Amino acid sequence: MLRRMARSLVVKTTAGADAPERCSQAFTVAATALAGGVVTSLWLTGESAWFALPGRAAQFELPHAAPLADLLEAILAGGTVTLCTQCAARRDIGPDDVIPGIRIAGAAVFVEESLQEGAQALVY
Repeated sequence: MLRRMARSLVVKTTAGADAPERCSQAFTVAATALAGGVVTSLWLTGESAWFALPGRAAQFELPHAAPLADLLEAILAGGTVTLCTQCAARRDIGPDDVIPGIRIAGAAVFVEESLQEGAQALVY
């Protein structure tokens, strides 16, 4: 009998308000994976780094898309949300600035998560 391998999903979004559809897709995929029982990690990089700050996701609007703030809340409740260290530094965002539950970590942690057995990484 074959044993099913546990799967995990690592979603990295580089897009924010500059590319709203791509940004929304990343959050939607991450939240959908979590709802399906998949261990999920969302990485906020580039312009999506701003969504680590309180209230920023609520300001995001995209017609016919789930509210970004709701998606972020769901991902925080069941998965991991990480803000890129360098992206945070470039925007003067520190650990005390981010939404509780969001960690700040660098490329080494992203690579480690992405290369775990059974992991699938997607970049938006």
